[in-house]
Parts: sequence; C-alpha cells; structure tokens
Amino acid sequence: MKAIIDDKIPYIRGPISALIEEVVFMPGSEITADDVRDADILIVRTRTRVDEHLLRNSRVRLVVTATIGYDHIDIPYLESHGIKWSNCPGCNATSVVQYVHNSLLALGRLEQGMTVGVVGVGHVGSRVADDLQRAGMNVVRCDPPKLGTPSLAEMDVSEMDIVTFHTPLTRKGDHPTFHLADEHFFSRLTKRPVIINAARGGVVDEAALLHAMDSRRVSHVVIDTWEGEPDINRLLLQRADIATPHIAGYSADGKANATMMTLRTVADFLGKPLNVEICLPEPPADYSYGTEKAGPLRLYDPRTDSMRLKSNPEMFEALRGNYPLRREW
Repeated sequence: MKAIIDDKIPYIRGPISALIEEVVFMPGSEITADDVRDADILIVRTRTRVDEHLLRNSRVRLVVTATIGYDHIDIPYLESHGIKWSNCPGCNATSVVQYVHNSLLALGRLEQGMTVGVVGVGHVGSRVADDLQRAGMNVVRCDPPKLGTPSLAEMDVSEMDIVTFHTPLTRKGDHPTFHLADEHFFSRLTKRPVIINAARGGVVDEAALLHAMDSRRVSHVVIDTWEGEPDINRLLLQRADIATPHIAGYSADGKANATMMTLRTVADFLGKPLNVEICLPEPPADYSYGTEKAGPLRLYDPRTDSMRLKSNPEMFEALRGNYPLRREW
C-alpha cells in the first residue's frame, strides 16, 4: 500500500507509518496526477483539488480530507468510480466556537440580550449557537435543510446584532450557499450587526460586504475564510476588524481530532486495528496567545492572528502552514 499525504497534517507521521508500508508527504497544493498515479490512499486538506484531472489514471481507492469542509473534492466523480471518501465532521467545532466567542469578546460584543443569527447549524454551527446561548444571547438558528427554518433571504434580519456563518460552500441544490450573504441580505440590515464568516470563502459576497461597510450597514467584520484564497482581497483585509488566514479551527486540539478521525478511516479501510494515541504538547507555564493577562483572551486572542496577517498578507499560506500552538479552553 502507498499513501500520498499533505505534509501540513499534524501528528500523523508516526501513526500512519504503522498502517501503510509506503508514505510520501508533500505540500497539498503541489500534489499532481503523476504523484498519485501509483498511490492507493490520498490524504489531503483543502488545498488539494481532488477530481478527475487528479485521479483519472491512478489506482487511488480511498480519499480522506482531514477537514470538515469537502468542497475541494468532486464527490460525484469519486462515487461514480467506486472511490471511497471521508471527511472529519465536527473535528474542530470547539476550536471554531473559541474563535467566534473570543472575537466577540475582543470586539466588546459578547453581551447578554443581544440577538445572534447563526447561519448553518451542523456540527460546528450548532456548537456555536449553544455557546452563545449560554452566554445569555438570543440565538436565531437558520438552516432550512436541517431545521426547516426560513432561508436567509426569507428571515427577518432587521433585529440581528450579530450574524455568523457556518455553512458548507455549495453552488447547486435547493439551498446553495455561494454568495448567501449578498447585496439583498446586506440591504435588509438595520441594526448594523457584526458579520462573521468562519464558514467558507464565497459564502459571503466580499464586494457586497465592502459596499455594506461603505454604507454603514454593518458595525464590525470578522473574516477567517476568503474568496480566492490565498490571494485574498487586500482592501477587505485592511478594513476588517479581525482578519485571519483560515485558522478558526486550527487549535492543536482540533487538529489532533482531525488526525485521529483520519487514522480511524484508514485503519477501517485496511481492516487493521488502530492502537495509537496522540499526545498534545503541554503549553509552557507562561503560555499566552494574546495580549490579555487573564481570561479567555489570554488563552486565545484572534487579534494576534489578525495582526500577523495584516502585516504580512503575502504569507497567508505560511501563516496557516506554520501555525503556532493554540489550545482550547
């Protein structure tokens, strides 16, 4: 057996070698059809487009993405060619909860009685909604496919103080999410809410968002996922209150969860037992991922990641690939 693996997937090198005889690690954005031609298993993140062009002449029988999202994988092609696939649903849900919670805390908008619209309440969005509800906020859940709720276009968003997006990126079907937050959505906002996109780039129409900022339809903007990554909108980068390089789910805990789910999928596919435990490094006694001396923002302050990206936008991929140790609550 041979596997091609994105070299930025953490904690996987030792455990995967116990399952597969030949393992090749390489940058996900550089994996080509020639690389996978004689591979049986492909393990990727979002930077590898997995489709007919990549797999047509290969012997790949299993594709695993160590991420929640899977819009970079051509599912119909894989399924029509008998190639099994898997993602890691919910692996970094707590990490994204931490990101949203602490972003609102940093902006001074984590206040009891505020109304929050959570758009998309799957593995991640449902956890975000529960957390904000525990913080004393009024939570409105929007997810027509799951809950039968009105679509975002039909919802009354006039009383929203915060709108946070947690949907996959889809372009077809009954409820496509591409440019879900569009000019029509922003035109209906009256309370100048905080807008958070920790879903996928493309769920929020960035041109429409900039226009809403110009017309003072929104008060604060938190952007973690971007259209055209890693070539991101520099104007939106500088104007957003918090702008980060697609790392909302990048806690060490979330990464370890994704790697363990990936290893279980591979072990099940091969019919082998999985006897491994990932031990995360202990943070130093003076651990701090922020500027605060105590509380949640000492553990993680999204403004730290934002300052790094704003100072070095050309390093979007490097900031993701070499992300420092970050622990959850």
